[in-house]
Amino acid sequence: MGRTTMPAARIIGAATAVALALGASACGSGSEGGAKAAGSFTYWSMWRADEPQAKVLKAAIDDFTATTGAKVDVTWAGRDIAKKIGPAIAANRAPDLWDESDDKVYGTTAAAGQALDLSPVLQLQVPEENVPVSQVVPAKYFEMLPKDPSGSNHYVIPYEVVTNAMFYNAADPAIAAAMPSPPTDWAGLLKVCDALKTAGKACIASEGEDPWSNALYFDYLLNGAGVNVAQLAADKSGATWDDPAVLAAAQQVEQLVKGGHLIEGYDATKYPAQETNWAGGKAAFYMDGNYVTAEVANQVPAGWRTASMLPPTAKTPDASLFGFAIPKRAKNAAAAQKFIAFFLQKKHLSGISTTALNLTPRSDIPAPAELADVQKALEAPTVRLGFDGVAGSWLPKVLNENYLDFWHGKTTADRFVAKCKADQVTYWQTQG
Repeated sequence: MGRTTMPAARIIGAATAVALALGASACGSGSEGGAKAAGSFTYWSMWRADEPQAKVLKAAIDDFTATTGAKVDVTWAGRDIAKKIGPAIAANRAPDLWDESDDKVYGTTAAAGQALDLSPVLQLQVPEENVPVSQVVPAKYFEMLPKDPSGSNHYVIPYEVVTNAMFYNAADPAIAAAMPSPPTDWAGLLKVCDALKTAGKACIASEGEDPWSNALYFDYLLNGAGVNVAQLAADKSGATWDDPAVLAAAQQVEQLVKGGHLIEGYDATKYPAQETNWAGGKAAFYMDGNYVTAEVANQVPAGWRTASMLPPTAKTPDASLFGFAIPKRAKNAAAAQKFIAFFLQKKHLSGISTTALNLTPRSDIPAPAELADVQKALEAPTVRLGFDGVAGSWLPKVLNENYLDFWHGKTTADRFVAKCKADQVTYWQTQG
């Protein structure tokens, strides 16, 4: 199992919501194996043909063919692509180019040494812009990634970025009164929550059964305290759980739970119940990936103005990438690399913002209005993987259920930490 990311079903739902509003795009049909025409190549995409990202990519593909004469044999494969790429590589029937999230690229190909090092792409010129790819895709997005067996972290070139934050409606009078400006520390956030409680509004909406989104508070608190979750998880002795900073982060989470700052009934509902309540104004904040803005676009009332902030203790925003990868044995790798640079032109990549309503790695492409705060957060000099890129079965075996018990108020911060430590020791013993 690869490291944790936002739930795939959520990305599908958000993309579909936008697609329904925009209408379906034309469907390309692809074939397995290498393309035959000179400069041509095969491409499998994680997007379905009716999704907005596919519409953006197809427009660029058409322009690429018109400009270069090279044909792109594209298959809109959908989210099963990660299950197909490994067997296709083994059978020597893989495409020359494919796209997915960075963790899927790493887990299915790069970790096994089956992904081409795309460092040379960074030196290619972006057509019509007279700058190399390295100047339009910040190095920080590669620096956060784990390295493959050859030592490369350039096995994926991103065209879309996702991050997690606390989203809210800046036009809500109750929120504006409770929070004239974003809090600068945890005590400030609790003060905002207290003011909202007094005004009769829940501070935080939470899908009570979802350990991933709820544990993002803990993840960001650990980050702010200088604790790396991947290092915490890798400690076979469990001693890192004794770090006072870990308990302090848990105690801060406990303040939200015991303070009554989570929306009533959160522990007995399932997604998207509380997202819907949040979009209806029944709670101020909702921690999630920035795709949430597309999910609730048809639910929020007139005048809604999406804003977001990181938990005030956070030092570094998290990020997840969607981008291009090339199998190591691709027959037409040079042509595929040329297309990557071609798509990163501002005139093409801007469609990820204007059509797909998402973020791009290029800082000179304005985000959709509802994601302006998120883009500003990502201007930080460094970014990191959510949960610091924890991989394997540690999350479900050690953190998830323990955290939900804690988040639901069934246990205390110190008992939560102690239980995680004990389960981690057992986990590593069973891992051999």
